[in-house]
Amino acid sequence: MTDDRTQGPERAPSPLTAYVQRLTERVRAFDRRRPLGWDLALTGFFVIAALVDYTGGGWRNIAHNTDVPDPLVLCLSLALTVPLLWRRTRPMTTLAVMVAAGVVNSWTGALLQAALVQLIVVFNVALRRPLKLLAAACALTLVPVVVGVFRHPKGSWDQQIVPQVWAITLVALLGIAVRSRQEYTSSLLERARRLEVERDQQAQLAAAAERTRIAREMHDIIGHNLSVITGLADGGSYAAAKNPERAGQALEAIATTSRQALTELRRLLDVLREETAPTAELTPQPALTDLDRLVDGVRAAGLPVRLALRGRPDSLVPGKELTVYRVVQEALTNTLKHAGPGAAAAVDVTYGDDGVRVSVTDTGRGGPGPGAGRGGPGPGAGRGLTGMRERTSLYDGTLEAGPLPTPPGGWRVHLHLPKEPSP
Repeated sequence: MTDDRTQGPERAPSPLTAYVQRLTERVRAFDRRRPLGWDLALTGFFVIAALVDYTGGGWRNIAHNTDVPDPLVLCLSLALTVPLLWRRTRPMTTLAVMVAAGVVNSWTGALLQAALVQLIVVFNVALRRPLKLLAAACALTLVPVVVGVFRHPKGSWDQQIVPQVWAITLVALLGIAVRSRQEYTSSLLERARRLEVERDQQAQLAAAAERTRIAREMHDIIGHNLSVITGLADGGSYAAAKNPERAGQALEAIATTSRQALTELRRLLDVLREETAPTAELTPQPALTDLDRLVDGVRAAGLPVRLALRGRPDSLVPGKELTVYRVVQEALTNTLKHAGPGAAAAVDVTYGDDGVRVSVTDTGRGGPGPGAGRGGPGPGAGRGLTGMRERTSLYDGTLEAGPLPTPPGGWRVHLHLPKEPSP
């Protein structure tokens, strides 16, 4: 077996082959558009040929009996050719009429050459009908031959029958070959059509997945950083009157957070611009080493956060590290939005033999109210938890989010990403 890539470029067909293909396709197209016109033309041709043979007396040159009445010869000529008009719709009926005329033709010894038109009907049966009908058609076509051999024996019987059998067999095989070629071509066209449909579907699915990924990243970046900026702005406005120094620190933290958000957004948008993709900024995606900076930003926004890392950090793939980072980011963002004043949060990251576990809890208010939007219906429900679950499912993990029992109440997000099996 050879690789198609090593066979060189495909050669173009010769001019003669291309011309024959175009001509054949035109004939088939005309046949599909106007089948009756084609059938009339074909039938008319053989009817005229049979009538010329009759009026010119050419049939007498090969006849066993030249004393056959002219009206009978005329009827036989028409009976052997006119039924060809119905070869598509009623091929077996057409063949039966021709065989009946052929039996009379052989019995009288006229031996009209119009009897060969039966082979066209045999070809049509092989081309469009089941094989069992083809066998019956071939056997039916041999009946006039056998009648002629016994009615007008000349020489050995095999010299009269075998050539006819070979002719019928070759016509049947030719019809089967053409039929197989047409079915093979149709299957290739259908396969090409299905591949085009699948390609379009894959492109649409890929575009939808990319839009979902971009929307998820935009939500994580903008949602978290705007929540932090809002918290800093509220604290700065409160401290401006009493402690201008703390207000200045809040403004400085707002500027830092804004620059960080702009950097992440620029990196995300640069990926979408093909013309600038090769020169896009190569800033790495957030990882577990960036959790300290994330927690510091949330603390600066006014939310006390405790970060605890337990166990030996195993090497995680970048996708898993980004998933852990985004889940912690989303959980802390929801705490800033919904936990209310006086809340605190705790982030516990544990590395174990079964993978990495992350737990983010807060002491905010549970039940109806501001905290309800984090998990249930309400204005806060939306892309946040959905995005966390989508990220988790990519690595066969589990995510649980819900209120803690009261008292003391609060909210808990628990993430588990299983450890990848060793190769």
